[in-house]
Amino acid sequence: MNKLAEKQCVPCRGGVPPLQGAELLPYAEQLPDWKIIEEHHLAKSFLFPDFKTGLAFVNQVGAVAEEQGHHPDLCLAWGKVGVEIYTHKIRGLTESDFVMAAKIDQVYLAGTR
Repeated sequence: MNKLAEKQCVPCRGGVPPLQGAELLPYAEQLPDWKIIEEHHLAKSFLFPDFKTGLAFVNQVGAVAEEQGHHPDLCLAWGKVGVEIYTHKIRGLTESDFVMAAKIDQVYLAGTR
């Protein structure tokens, strides 16, 4: 299991700078399938055999998001779910974004077994 997935998301109250440059590397190395877009957000697409399976994934991710108090942007289409994550309060990335990404990967892996 990814060590990030074992952590909990921490609510951001603002007033902290987003992670940038070399600060992102240790996290990115743990999530090689996620793309860091302009040091602003994480993005990944998940593929499914049909709409129903993608919808079930979205609902499972939604439950984890509620539990963690950290909510990704989800885009459901037939056979695909796009995910974007960033900390809205600071308009950038924090450790919690990477934690949430790792937890989403866990949900996907559990569903594909």
